[in-house]
Amino acid sequence: MLEKIKELICNYVEVNAEDITADSRFIEDLGFNSYDFISMLGDLEEEFGVTVDETEIADVHTVGEAVKYLSSLKERQ
Repeated sequence: MLEKIKELICNYVEVNAEDITADSRFIEDLGFNSYDFISMLGDLEEEFGVTVDETEIADVHTVGEAVKYLSSLKERQ
């Protein structure tokens, strides 16, 4: 899942996939703006067959948190 998320991140910001770690923060480290982040969420929903809750996703700040959150969504569905 982490590798796929890295691929999607590279579609939105100019960063090398090998430079992305679980501790990378979307806004501060990777350069996302809020529009890019919301757009990427749509791609994540489609890719992993989940529905992201906008109130829950507000607590996701790092790539690792995103992996954990998406994994929990897949388990719930």
